[in-house]
Amino acid sequence: MDLSLHGPDELSAALRQAWHRTMDMSPQYANPFLAPEFAAGVARHRRGARVAVLHESGEPVGFLPFERNALGVGRAIGLGLSDCQALVHRPGVTWDTRDLLRGCGLSVFEFDHLVEEQQPFAASVTGTFASPVLDLKVGEESYPEWLRGAYPGLAKTTLKKERRLGRDLGEVRFVYDERDPAVLRTLMRWKSAQYRRTGRMDRFAKPWIVDLVDDLFQVREEHFTGVLSVVYAGDRPVAAHFGPTSSTVFAAWFTAYDPELGYYSPGLMMHLRMAESAGRDGVRVMDMGRGEKEYKDWLKTRDLRVGEGFATRTHPVATAHRMWRRPVRGLRNTVLAHPALRDPADRLLKTVGTLRTSRRGSC
Repeated sequence: MDLSLHGPDELSAALRQAWHRTMDMSPQYANPFLAPEFAAGVARHRRGARVAVLHESGEPVGFLPFERNALGVGRAIGLGLSDCQALVHRPGVTWDTRDLLRGCGLSVFEFDHLVEEQQPFAASVTGTFASPVLDLKVGEESYPEWLRGAYPGLAKTTLKKERRLGRDLGEVRFVYDERDPAVLRTLMRWKSAQYRRTGRMDRFAKPWIVDLVDDLFQVREEHFTGVLSVVYAGDRPVAAHFGPTSSTVFAAWFTAYDPELGYYSPGLMMHLRMAESAGRDGVRVMDMGRGEKEYKDWLKTRDLRVGEGFATRTHPVATAHRMWRRPVRGLRNTVLAHPALRDPADRLLKTVGTLRTSRRGSC
């Protein structure tokens, strides 16, 4: 098998079409984070983004997007942002991992949301994790009827809060595909405040992530469309979400709401509205991404499994990187996996976030 390297934003039309056809051949590769449009978007804002194209008898049969630093350390494209990673390949194609890394000029390849099917990487997986998904089955009924049928336990409370929100602030309406960039900015501002309030790293403090989201908002393709969804009360945005969708998979990505309106559970309201609208738009699955959240347990119909780990070949840089990164990931996963550790850690982060916010406000 031959291998060639390309810039993701410089692929020929023929290679992009071959990539799309390969996605269509297997349901596990239908996720928009595996599309060439996502890789190209990251490449426009991050140095070192590349795509390895595997060829068999002259035909492109596999595509691995990755980022590479000057030391030859590689990571899945958009690591830390992408909720689905894989070498997208035709059925039956396999590869030798060490030969693949050598051809890519990598000593190590790090991933944290690897599709379970990727058997050649199996020996490199250090842990697998649940990634909740919601199978969308939407008929011809109205939204309240659909909600009562799909989530009878949540329907009464959610619809009651929507009615109260309408009485308090104005008629509740939902826009599945909002094209106003000003609302996207509002979402990023809300999300940035949420990150700080809960003591998490503020992704939107990084200019390249802001630019990437702005960029992907403009993409309107079959295998990747940037969709901004908004719940309004009157003319006021209450909650918003931005994420990519393919023709069959909707990837839940950035959701936030006006913190003044938390009483109405606008985040849950947003996810329910998105699920109903995406299903009517022909989407089959909402992928909510790895991570334990109460709303995911309420909404999911099943779990996928994603892998985390490091593919390596014999190289001093690979050894050093693994010794540095593996304990950090192991400690984080241990905390997240045990409520007795996770809940106090979460409270501590929120306390730190509150103190930071108060300090900013007093300056």
